[in-house]
Amino acid sequence: MIDTHCHLTFPQFIDRVDEVLASAVSAGVSQVITISTSSPDTAACQRVANAHPSVWFSAGLHPLHCDDPNDWSQMRACGTDPRCVAWGELGLDRFHKDPPFDRQREALDAHLAHIAQWTAEGLSKPIIIHCRDAFDDLIPVLQASGLPPARFVFHCFTAGPREMQLLLEFGASVSFTGVATYRNAPALREAITMVPLDRMMVETDAPFLSPEPVRSVRPCEPAFVVHTARAIADLRGLCMTEFESILDRNSRSFFGLPTPGSAEAAS
Repeated sequence: MIDTHCHLTFPQFIDRVDEVLASAVSAGVSQVITISTSSPDTAACQRVANAHPSVWFSAGLHPLHCDDPNDWSQMRACGTDPRCVAWGELGLDRFHKDPPFDRQREALDAHLAHIAQWTAEGLSKPIIIHCRDAFDDLIPVLQASGLPPARFVFHCFTAGPREMQLLLEFGASVSFTGVATYRNAPALREAITMVPLDRMMVETDAPFLSPEPVRSVRPCEPAFVVHTARAIADLRGLCMTEFESILDRNSRSFFGLPTPGSAEAAS
């Protein structure tokens, strides 16, 4: 399996990445993507990815980190690394009040403009979206960006059917975390039943959101993505082996990941 979204550079993991990845492999998780929150974090993600053949990384400015130090030229330079498989995460967040929403929007507009420029320069990558309580704000901005909707994935989707319909009509993919396993998330599970199987991925967002049956375990780790996948397979009436193949195919196609063990994966 593939954990398409975790944060190996966060304090919970940075001093024990080898241990975390070994646990992931033992659980059947062969590849992970460590996601950045700013240009300094992008550089840290790059170092981790280049030190571990099973790790890939993204380059982006998270809306909740939009007031952190950030250097667009440094981010672009990291984006030229073959192990950088996406831009992001970027987006909007109305759940948190700080940074202010107008500052988040400024950062988002700048990020999308840079991505459009980098794409024109030949650095085309998929784009990881953070959206919390902001679908009505964010989707029109993404539509106006001119970037292809199929290149976006909304990570850690935790909303309901109305928001899912907006996302699907826009044309993006969607990724689910351990929240899909929580008993208090019936609207999310209803939304999951709406998604075409070829537009679905799973993730941990580790160190956050440990799934059932390990919800009490902290921090969440990439190894736990198997629990989320199993819960969604049951919800969709699929055997785990079939669903795992679907998820792997989607993730590798979307992010351009090689098959584990190939020469490209080891490079």
